[in-house]
Amino acid sequence: MRITFITPQDSLTGGIRVIATYARCLQDLGHSVLIACAPPHRLGGLRPALRALRRGDLAGVWEATRQRFMKAVPEVGHIANSGVPCIIFDHQQPRQVAMLPEADLLIATWWETAIWVDAMPRSKGRKVHLIQGYEIWTGGDVRARLHAALRLPNRKIAISSQLKFDIEAELGDLDIRVVPNAVDLVQFDAPWRDRGSPPTVGFTYSPLLIKGADLIHEACRLVRQEIPELRTLAFGSEHPTEDLPLPPDTEFHYRPAQDRIPGLYARCDAWLFASRLDSFGLPMLEAMACRTPVIGVPIGAAPDLLADGAGILVPSESPQAIATALMALLRSPADAWRRMSVISYERAHAYSWDDATALLLEAIGDQP
Repeated sequence: MRITFITPQDSLTGGIRVIATYARCLQDLGHSVLIACAPPHRLGGLRPALRALRRGDLAGVWEATRQRFMKAVPEVGHIANSGVPCIIFDHQQPRQVAMLPEADLLIATWWETAIWVDAMPRSKGRKVHLIQGYEIWTGGDVRARLHAALRLPNRKIAISSQLKFDIEAELGDLDIRVVPNAVDLVQFDAPWRDRGSPPTVGFTYSPLLIKGADLIHEACRLVRQEIPELRTLAFGSEHPTEDLPLPPDTEFHYRPAQDRIPGLYARCDAWLFASRLDSFGLPMLEAMACRTPVIGVPIGAAPDLLADGAGILVPSESPQAIATALMALLRSPADAWRRMSVISYERAHAYSWDDATALLLEAIGDQP
């Protein structure tokens, strides 16, 4: 088949990793795959620099100017590294429809791209919406536009059962199929190991409040009152901010090379997932594939991934509950930790991207 993915950008986020991985897997199966995405960030406006200049804040002028030009630098993300052909179209909407070849499937990967896809002629492909989030948190008039996009006539596929539930609880039955994410089981793997001493806990860092860095900060503070030797490790695609700092003495890795990430997971005795809003939570599955037990809040795929001894599920937005679960895991008998590590590993490795790709094609089926 000829398959085109439409995505608004390239980046190092989990959602873009999913798109790039599906595209590569489909290409490996012999399909002709193309990814069409938005151009690199344009130069930002001059207003922040001018405001700083009026205040006489020369340092502010420098920082605003630096940020302006940083935004002009294209980010090399998962799509660029996928080995799948990619073309660039207009950011606001793909007016250059002629750039897109005729295809059998046209897959939107974000609610705005679902609107773009809906306006395209049938010759560009049967329309599919790969739903990776329910983005009502963005505010403004997004809610009504998002709901309109979710009601468009296309084949809808969500990446978790919780995401399907949340959307259909609000909008009614939309015949959403569910195809869970997987991880690259060659990349994300680690040899058997015992729990470390002193213990190390890890997490992915984001300056977005919805990702829960503040909850993790407080949970680690509470744990260190009882286990002062606790080490903390984090990585992320953005530097920590003053508003959402890392726990003290955290070993932070900024945009580590992809081949280094499994080793970071494997250095940890527990991985924390404290997102207030997430459609899946791919780092949970990546950590599990590297034999690291996960302590997570019931958001995204956590209830499914961490069930039956594969991890520890705690109440949402409760640093004390996270801290209590972490202390219990770190103080548990060595064989109990090993058992959870093994169950985590087996669950992650029981389902591959090849499996997910087969389910994706099955879910798409013959009808829109």
